[in-house]
Amino acid sequence: MTPIRRRDLVVLAMGLAVASWLLVRAWYGELPPLDWWQPLPLGVLGVAEALGARTLRTRLEALREARAGRGPNAADGPAAAVVRPVEPMLVARLAVLAQASAYVGAVFAGLWAGLLAHAGPALGRLQAASGDSVTALVGIVCAGGLVAAALWLESACRVPPSDDRDAGPLAPHA
Repeated sequence: MTPIRRRDLVVLAMGLAVASWLLVRAWYGELPPLDWWQPLPLGVLGVAEALGARTLRTRLEALREARAGRGPNAADGPAAAVVRPVEPMLVARLAVLAQASAYVGAVFAGLWAGLLAHAGPALGRLQAASGDSVTALVGIVCAGGLVAAALWLESACRVPPSDDRDAGPLAPHA
């Protein structure tokens, strides 16, 4: 798997911002009402991925320290440094989730930015523009948080090169 290029996320968000601005400009009066809470599921997913990234990073660091003999109970001998191993397929699934979430966050950031680009300048002219601007701002923040959490989770899933030539860093030592 190759890591996500940030440039791809920026291009995707900017392209969809322009496209959604054009669509909103053409059909703004026909859009259903937008409530401020509608983009919150993106924020909830971002918080969940950030917590997952923190937990995974902590578990992988504890596993590496235990294997190197530098764990908190290393003075008690190798048997005392028991660390719950991380399932390699879990790390692979989390990496896929992180990449998909980063793209979804970029898509929604672009869509909300396009709405804000139309509703923001129309604050004085249109009655619905103030509520829609708030919704768009909440959407941009939640989508940006999702992208940031997804990139952090992706970086937590990266496994550094091992000192052992034939065993991976998650492989048990004999």
